[in-house]
This record gives sequence, structure tokens and C-alpha cells, in this order.
Amino acid sequence: MRAFAGSVWTSELSRGTPSRVRGTALETFSALLAMAAMVAFAIPIVTEQTTEGSPTDGAAAQAQGSARPALASPGRELMFAGYSGVPYTYPSDVTVIKPGVHDFTAHDVAWDGKPFVNPIYYGARIVGFGNGPLGTMLDFTHSKALARLNEDVTFNGTLDGAPAPERAVLRDIFSKLEASHGHNMLTLNGLFRLPRFSVRLQPYVGLGAGVSLPHSEVRLTKADSRTYEYQVAGFVGQALFGIELRTARMSYFLEYKFTYAPYEMPLSEREGTLLPIDLWNQFRDWLSGTEPPGGRLTTSYVSHQGIFGLGVRTAPAAAAP
Repeated sequence: MRAFAGSVWTSELSRGTPSRVRGTALETFSALLAMAAMVAFAIPIVTEQTTEGSPTDGAAAQAQGSARPALASPGRELMFAGYSGVPYTYPSDVTVIKPGVHDFTAHDVAWDGKPFVNPIYYGARIVGFGNGPLGTMLDFTHSKALARLNEDVTFNGTLDGAPAPERAVLRDIFSKLEASHGHNMLTLNGLFRLPRFSVRLQPYVGLGAGVSLPHSEVRLTKADSRTYEYQVAGFVGQALFGIELRTARMSYFLEYKFTYAPYEMPLSEREGTLLPIDLWNQFRDWLSGTEPPGGRLTTSYVSHQGIFGLGVRTAPAAAAP
């Protein structure tokens, strides 16, 4: 993974775009500061809880136990959680195919996540564990991927029936190219609890797959209409590693996620409404064999994501031994 990230960094510098690298680094650093601030806010709350093995005795220990719920060991439980964070999506090729009209590829299109610009990066999940180390998680992530339209990119193929320019500003070809409401991912994951660092710190890993449900926003500069609707764009896979900080009923977690989402967007040239209606329209087109009037756009979003969240566990607090 380090070699992969290094090759991307080197590629960015070789393209002569240090401002892009600085911008990404600044955005990531700002996000990590925000996450650190949230952790700092959470620590005083955690320290108010009782600790296992505290040096208390007699009436003081009994009073303390009655005043505060004791920390339960990880076991059978259900957790409802929400989170925010920051993504980084690698540049990727974008291909548009409309038979007889377009068959071109824009290479190394750069994407912005803008996690703290409305609509912000957020997620929600339901996590369930039995008495053993294995668990399951239904995870929804709302990220974003907005093409940097002001940057020069390399093209090949045909555009409007003629050879595409070898190099052009992306805005000259696309007036809109993004999934900003957003790059939505719904996954079912398996989780595994690793050996605990302490009574409060529980590391875990996970692996899952699901579907991408982006709000596709695409318009070619010379087109008369745009595609602006929710879609099923393909499958998504993710791997994750996290650390959970447990109190009697609450959990705070820091997590790294790696997601891979190959997209195929049908350029329906429809103005969408609500997610269920948009998905029904797409399903109806699929059943009837109707080809999208604007053709199809394919790309891949490969992302690193750092998140911070909190959850409430439904398992009752257990008395400390």
C-alpha cells in the first residue's frame, strides 16, 4: 500500500501540479486536526467512567459502584453509530461511450472530496456481535467525488464523431462531472475483534461488499441536457481497521477504510427526484432494454478514508468483577 501511495505522489509531482498535492495535504491535515479535537473532547467524558482495577475499598467502592455503571466486557451487543471523516480519492480515467457519437477517455481525472462542505461527509451503521469475536455491520457512507474541471487532462478517442483533442481543460468537455449528493456506498461487512489493548481499547478489522448508489451529475459542455439523478452504479468493496474506545454504554472509534468502487453511469439525461423513484426509472429502463440517450460513462473511485464516530450500545452494563 505504501508503494502504491508513493507512486501516486510521484506521479502528481511529475505532472507539475504541486498545488494539487499541497491542497490535498492541507485538506487532510485540517480534517485530522478536527478529528483530534473531537477525540480530545471525548477523553474527559471517558475518564469520568469507572476503571477496572481501581484502588477503592469498603464503603467508598460501594458508593462509587452505585453512582456509576461499570464497564461491560465486549460480548453480545448491538450498536447504532454515526460518523464523519475525510476521504482521498485517487485520479482515475473517465470513459464516455455513445455509439456513433462519442467513444473517448479522459485520463487521470482528479477528484475532490470536500468533506466539510455541504453536503458533508457522513455515515451511519448498525453493528452486531455475539459472544465470540465475529460480528456483522450494515454500513452506509455518504462521500463525494467532484472532478477538478479547471485542470488539463489527456484525451484519446472520438468526440462528437471527430478525433478528441490530445489535451484540453476538462471544463471544455464537461460542464459537470461529479457524484456530490453523493458518492454513496451501502455495504454489508464481516467484523473480527482482535485481542484488546486494554479493558477500554478494542481493535477490530472488517471486510465487506455492497452497492454504489451515487447521485450522478454529468453534463457534456455541448449537450442540451444533463444527467441528474440517483443511480445504481455498480458494486463496491471495502476493507477497514479501527480502534474502539469503550465506556459503559458509549463507544468512540477511529477507523481507516479502503474502498474500491467501479462505476458505470447510464447517461439518462433525466432530472431526478427521489432515490426510490430514480432507481425505479433505472430498473424500468433495464427491463425494457432502453439505451440511455447520452450513452454510458465509466470510471473507478479508489479511496482512502479516515473516520471518527460514536455509537450507543444496547447491551446492558455489566457489573465489574
